[in-house]
Amino acid sequence: MKKVNLKYVVGIDEVGRGPIAGPVAVGAVCVDVKHAKAKLSRARFRDLFSGIKDSKMISPENREVWFTKICLAQKTGVLDFAVTFISAKEIDEKGLAPSIKKALQKSLQKVAPDPANIQVLLDGSLYAPTEYVNQKTIIKGDLKEPIIGLASIVAKVKRDRLMVAYAKKYPEYNFEIHKGYGTAKHYGKLKKYGLSPLHRKSFLKSGAK
Repeated sequence: MKKVNLKYVVGIDEVGRGPIAGPVAVGAVCVDVKHAKAKLSRARFRDLFSGIKDSKMISPENREVWFTKICLAQKTGVLDFAVTFISAKEIDEKGLAPSIKKALQKSLQKVAPDPANIQVLLDGSLYAPTEYVNQKTIIKGDLKEPIIGLASIVAKVKRDRLMVAYAKKYPEYNFEIHKGYGTAKHYGKLKKYGLSPLHRKSFLKSGAK
C-alpha cells in the first residue's frame, strides 16, 4: 500500500462469529493522530495503548478496565469508537458474512464517514468498503496492531454486556455465563427449553428443538 499522509487511523475487529445465540458485533476505533498527541504527552499516549491485545486473551475483569480507559479517552477527545450489532434473526436471513459486512460498514461510517485521509486496519479476513482506499487486512491484527486490539475490546465488552442483559429476559438459558457460545450446558438448556428468539437457527443441527 502506497504510503500517504493520513490524518486518521481506524482499527476494526468483530466478535461473536461463532456463538449459536446472540448477535455478531463489529467494533471500530478511530484516532485522530495529531489531535490525540496534542491531548496527551507522548508517554501517556503510549501508555494508553500499551499492552492491548486480542480481547479473547484478556480476562473479563481486565477487559472492563480497558473499556473504562477507552471510554475516558473518548470523552477527552483522544479517540472515538462505535459498535454495531446484527441480530440472530438477520444472520439467519442474510447469512453471517453479509451480516458482518453490514455491521462493519455501519461502525466505520459512525467514526469515519469521510474516507479521505483515513487508514483502516482490519483484523483477519475483514475488508472495508472499497471507497476506503487506504486499508489493510492483517492476520492476527488484534495482536499486532494496538488499535485493532482496542476495537476487539469494545466489541467484546459491549456484546458481553448485551448478553447479560438478555439473560434477564431469558433466564433459563444462562446467557450471562456462556454469552451464547455452544457450551455443553448451553446445549443442555436447548434440549430442555427449545430455541429462544436469540438463537441462530442456521447454526444449529436439525436435532435441536
